[in-house]
Parts: sequence; structure tokens; C-alpha cells
Amino acid sequence: MHLCLDLSPAVHHRAGIGRFTQELTAALLKVAPEHTYTAFYNRPAEARPDPPVDRLPRLTVPWGDKPWRLRVLLAHLLRRPQDTLFPGVDLFHATDHLLPWLRRLPAVFTVYDLTYLLTDTHTTLNRLFLTWMMPRFLQAARAVIVISEATRRDLLAHYRVPAEKVHRVYGGVAAAFRRTSTAAMMAVRARYGLPQRFILSVGTIEPRKNYPLLLAAYRRLRDQGRTEGLVIVGKRGWRCETFFQRLRELDLEGVVTLPGFVADEDLPALYSAAEVFAYPSLYEGFGLPPLEALACGTPVVVSHTSALPEVVGEAGLLVPPDDPEALAAALTRLLDEPVLRAQLAARSFHQAAQFTWEAAARRTLEIYQEVLHVPG
Repeated sequence: MHLCLDLSPAVHHRAGIGRFTQELTAALLKVAPEHTYTAFYNRPAEARPDPPVDRLPRLTVPWGDKPWRLRVLLAHLLRRPQDTLFPGVDLFHATDHLLPWLRRLPAVFTVYDLTYLLTDTHTTLNRLFLTWMMPRFLQAARAVIVISEATRRDLLAHYRVPAEKVHRVYGGVAAAFRRTSTAAMMAVRARYGLPQRFILSVGTIEPRKNYPLLLAAYRRLRDQGRTEGLVIVGKRGWRCETFFQRLRELDLEGVVTLPGFVADEDLPALYSAAEVFAYPSLYEGFGLPPLEALACGTPVVVSHTSALPEVVGEAGLLVPPDDPEALAAALTRLLDEPVLRAQLAARSFHQAAQFTWEAAARRTLEIYQEVLHVPG
């Protein structure tokens, strides 16, 4: 098979979707090298492909995100095929919530989540685009991949798409995410100026991550006399002003450590060094950061919403996403109860082992073969 994957999220390093696309592509190349793979992406001048994506042949379009989306929208509305963008390709995998209008070329379309529909955490323009175009993308695709049962339920509840067309393919956790040495933990503390003992969260600072709730819970811990630090790793996203306003209101400015973006190679040591990992997100299609924390043996507390219970299972604590008292209580338990920490650590490695990129790649290949009617 000659397979073309939209690697725009990966080469432009778009947080969770970028990690999904990068890891899936690397796993496909590893488990099925007999096929031909081509990378597709927009804005090639700004792209920064990482290995092994950097060695793939590439097809590109020069437009930025908005102009490219506009062209796709018009192609769908005017029924103008865009197949010529993908010469010689047998199948196109749309991984960026964007599917060109293809008349002859079969396509697989990945849906990560329905946050644009179920939460108020997208820009108005992005929400309107996805609300209008998603039904068209779903209809045009030969097969739809979702990354959790929660996303599958949401998709089938809100769109008229045949259930047999929708396939769940869980993400995985890279082999690099494992408990690191004390020396590696000390080095990462020094590199980013981290406290000796700290609660960690990882994710773009944006409304969906629900960081104001984490700040409110942490304020309660500080008021109780606790001295553990709070470290929130991630770039500033859209509408992040509310977070910084809340930081000032709670008198936590200069108390909470905000390293910004942290290199992927430093994340395993960062997770390992943390006392607790907290992820009070309002909605997740999957939830890579808590899974990575579990793989490093760090106790985890997450919201009991969307796909997070699927990812964490019985290896972490679940709390409501709107209750700072419950989150503060869960953090206190994880910080103070060594027996509970040991129990969850024992479960965490087993839970994380259920999710591998190799399994994701093999299932994705099966879907490709089904679409193309290629024997497995």
C-alpha cells in the first residue's frame, strides 16, 4: 500500500494531536516497513519534522492553517476534487480534523474529541468551522477512527454515522516513559528550577485544561500549611488570561512554577520527580499526560469525565472537574498516604502497559486494509 498521512500536527508540534500523529507514524514505519509512506503537511517553510518523519517523502501545500482550511471548505461546497494533491497514493489518512474533498482517493479520518461541540473551549471561528464541516468529513471518509470509547459514544450520539464505520484505536505510551534515575530527576529539577517536592500538571494553558480549579485546590493546600510546590508545564494557549488572573487573585503568582514548554526528552524525569500528577481537565478525547505519568509510576488524580477514566482505570483517583475541595482532598491523600501511593504505583505500570503504539499501528493498518480490500 502507498499510504499518505497528514502529518501537519506532528511537524508543527501541536501538543497532544502532534504527539499522537508522530508516535503513530513512527510505529507504522516500524511494524509495517513493507508499505510506502508519504508525509503531507501545510506551511512547509515552518515545519520541523522530527525523526523518523523527517526521512519520508513529502507532499505539501504552501498555505497557512486558515487559508488551507478555507480551500478545503470551498472544495467540499463546490465539489471540486483535490485528489491531484496526492499523486500515486492509495489511501489518505486525515489526522488533523481536516479532510480534503477527494473523489477517487479513499480516506480514513481521525476524530480525537468533540470539544468544539461539547465545551466552550474553542475559538468562535474554529467551532463554527468544525460544526459545519464535521458532518461532511464524516460522510466523505471511508472509515473513521476515534481514540477512546468516550469519543465513540459522543460521535454516535451527535452524528448520523454508521456504527460499523467507526473504529476505536487507543493511543499508546512511548517506551521512553518509565521511572528514571535519581540523577536524571536531580538534573531536570536543576534545569527548570523546580522545587524539591512538587505536584505536577502538563498541558497547554487553555480553558479546557481547567487549571483555575487546580489553582483553587492548591490554594487550599497552602492555607493548610503545606509546602509542596505546584509545577504547571505547557505553552500559553488561547484564552489563557483567565488562568493568570486567577493566579494573581489567589496570591500564587511567583509561588506556582511555570517552566513553559519542556523538551520531550525531559518529560520522563519530570514525571518521575513529581510527588503527584494532577489533571483536572474538563474534557479529553484520550489523555496522554496522565498515561505517561502512570508509566513513570507517579500517583495520578484526574477528572472523572470523558475518556480519562478509560485511560487511568483503577490506577488513579477520580474527582469531579468542578470541585476544588475534592481535588484538594485527593491531592492530600496521595501526598500523605504511603500505602495508597504504593498500591497505585503497582497498578500504574500494569495500566500503562495496556496502551502501546505498536498495537495502535497494527489496528490502524487493519483499518487501511479493510478500506482498500487488501488481505491482511
